Amino acid sequence: MMNHPLLPKLRALRLSGMLDTLEIRAAEAATTQLTPSEFLAILLDDELERRRQSKLTRLTIEAGVDPAKTLAHFDFTAAPQVNRALVMELATCHFIPAAENILMGGPTGTGKSHLANALTCEALKRGHTAYVRSAHRLLAELQAARANGTFPRRFSRLCSLALLVIDDLGLRPLSPQGAEDLYELIRERYERKPIIITSNRAFHEWPAAFGDDLLASAALDRLTHHCHTLAVTGDSYRQRGRATSVEGGRHAPTPVA
Repeated sequence: MMNHPLLPKLRALRLSGMLDTLEIRAAEAATTQLTPSEFLAILLDDELERRRQSKLTRLTIEAGVDPAKTLAHFDFTAAPQVNRALVMELATCHFIPAAENILMGGPTGTGKSHLANALTCEALKRGHTAYVRSAHRLLAELQAARANGTFPRRFSRLCSLALLVIDDLGLRPLSPQGAEDLYELIRERYERKPIIITSNRAFHEWPAAFGDDLLASAALDRLTHHCHTLAVTGDSYRQRGRATSVEGGRHAPTPVA
């Protein structure tokens, strides 16, 4: 294909990907007696699909999501308390143009991060930009950006993304600067762009995660104004998997004190 006579012309038009299916489609056209316009339409459909897949791959890498953690791989039977109807409604991604936040609370290992990741995958499929980070890592990245002079650009990018996902809020204490940065992100995105936040704290414990009553009140007032809440409770997936391994004869190592 690298020596195909059409390659220079397709490259000039930025359509060189058409060579991937050109001969296959040409053989199909001859067999099924497609008209020239029908043959061209099929080639263009192939090119559009290639570009869609290329864009999805790029957005997935930039977002930092796990493409394997989708709704299809979420075990709703193991989490019967999760509002499945709400999750499926959120999967349509109507919450994004509506700038409605999603807040998930519950114990560690119950599937909050998986659900957040899965909803992000749905957003990416629809061409939305997104970014997924733990609260600790996100704020560390902002602190590093402040140190190297790229803070304004990075902060602006986080504010402009169609969807921002902040995982594990409250797992580690926030520094005073981190709490201020988080509040500013929430304030800038308020009624413009949605945020998904997960936390292993119960919802009534979220104010304590900020370490500052005033910032917590202002941030949560904005987060909860237009939002959907999901309480994800139950046994840890990881602990269930560990119990299954032990029952099957594969004993977990003895913890070291």
